[in-house]
Amino acid sequence: MPTACFTVITLGVAEMRTSIAFYTALGFQRRLAETGEAVAFFDTGGSVLALYPWDALAEDAGVAVTPRPAGFRGTTLAWNCNTHDEVDVALAHALACGGTRVKPAAPTAYGGYSGYFADPDGHLWEVVTAPGLTVSSDGRLRFAG
Repeated sequence: MPTACFTVITLGVAEMRTSIAFYTALGFQRRLAETGEAVAFFDTGGSVLALYPWDALAEDAGVAVTPRPAGFRGTTLAWNCNTHDEVDVALAHALACGGTRVKPAAPTAYGGYSGYFADPDGHLWEVVTAPGLTVSSDGRLRFAG
């Protein structure tokens, strides 16, 4: 039986140049930049974030390009932090890079602290600290126990 794991998360984007600039400003290191605006790969520390033109990604997957979802897509990406202050700093950084505030950071019902921003294409990111999860110095998420 194969071992399931995330290797690449690909986001469909409307404007490659805008999204490449956003994710670079956010702090992700671009790899294989020679691909230009055809596709962009960013090192995330354990997997890869890829950006691909929205229409081309839909075509590749064999799904309709329209209508594009205007509401919640049922998916979020997460940026885990170790403290409330780190969450606040990360959210402020994302907004300074061109992200849009979706929900200000606040305590959660499970004892954490989180807020949300959207990238230029509306992909939601949660910035969060949660009990039982820590982020190591190499950026990897660790489970307590």
